[in-house]
Amino acid sequence: MLLRTTSRAGFAMQRSLELPADQRAAQPIGERVLPAAIRPEFAQAFARCWILVTAAFYAWDLLRHTKVGLTDGVDQPFGGDFLNYWSGAVLAWREAAADVYDWQAFHAFQERIVGGTLDFYHYSYPPVLLVLTAPLATLPYLPALALWTASGWFSFYRALRLAVPGGGALLFALATPAVFINAVGGQNGTWTAALLGGGLCLLKRRPIVAGILLGLLIYKPQIGVLLPIALLAGRQWKAFAAAAVTVAGLVAISVVVFGPEVWADYFRNATVLRHAILEDGSGVWHRMVSVFVFARRLGAGVETAYAVQAASALVAAAVVAYAWFRDAAAGIRNTLLVLGTCLATPYLQDYDLVVGAFVVVWLAADAGHSPAAKQAVQMSYLVLLLPFVAALLGKITGLALGPLFIAPAFAASARLSLARAA
Repeated sequence: MLLRTTSRAGFAMQRSLELPADQRAAQPIGERVLPAAIRPEFAQAFARCWILVTAAFYAWDLLRHTKVGLTDGVDQPFGGDFLNYWSGAVLAWREAAADVYDWQAFHAFQERIVGGTLDFYHYSYPPVLLVLTAPLATLPYLPALALWTASGWFSFYRALRLAVPGGGALLFALATPAVFINAVGGQNGTWTAALLGGGLCLLKRRPIVAGILLGLLIYKPQIGVLLPIALLAGRQWKAFAAAAVTVAGLVAISVVVFGPEVWADYFRNATVLRHAILEDGSGVWHRMVSVFVFARRLGAGVETAYAVQAASALVAAAVVAYAWFRDAAAGIRNTLLVLGTCLATPYLQDYDLVVGAFVVVWLAADAGHSPAAKQAVQMSYLVLLLPFVAALLGKITGLALGPLFIAPAFAASARLSLARAA
């Protein structure tokens, strides 16, 4: 679903997977990943309808956040969490960087900007993001929101084109469910997907550029938790060095510009937020899709949930290391890295799964034509669907069911990697 095709005959996934890998890569995306029961023409029409409906909903959602100033009249701002990114950049570059991690000062600044009462918003990112988002400080709030949303999506689209050379990236990038969730929330999922997916796609051709892109993910360190393991196991020395230099450079710039005290403030706040948001499970737990939150919602204590999360992370790290060490097909090892990261990090939300679009096309290109390969592609659809249903299922069941959508695709991909290495 959600795909474009140029074939009037409507090749199905089964027929596509029987082609050699280089011929599959040249196909339009719809011909590579659609189940046999779904005609590409129908999927293309459905994707266009989806885009129109979600665009209309997004416009309505923005409009309803103008009841009192730039708020919904209750406690939510116009543009959602983007208010945090813009506020952090403006405070850091135009006022006082220390106020970014000062709860009261940050809250007062945000309410002054939107002209209404707000819920508790906060800046939960390390100071390196203040460096990366410096351009936002030069713009008023509304133009900055438009720039953030449009440029983030375009970066994701351009990165996805690297994985979909045969055509169809535009419609797929617009119709990926997580893109809609990300836009409504004013979040950074498209940027994260562009850096992670784009970096992995460029790893062979331009390892230095790939390393820089992967290094920029330091603004969201939980997403890069398995990157060092994969790069070292895969002997990607240039990319690893470039990523390390990028991380060190960003940290150094942030210290020079804002001072080391800002980092101390960040770590202090991170400890508080870990207890309040992750361990306590209040607030946005229904949008969480990690193993840790899954265990907590099943009734596990904090220590037990961390133990379950650690076990999941160890298994994921071992599988990723093995696949990268044995030089599995690029699409399979990239998929294992992305999905393994989802199973390894305790903090993961629905909008973080924009990168799931890469998982679908990577598997379709490199999985092969065995029954196990077809199963892996089919399981990847669950990852694509998860962001759209995670919050709803959470509200209905009281559980965080994300791992049940992610683990099948990871297991099927691991099976492929092990089978090819045998």
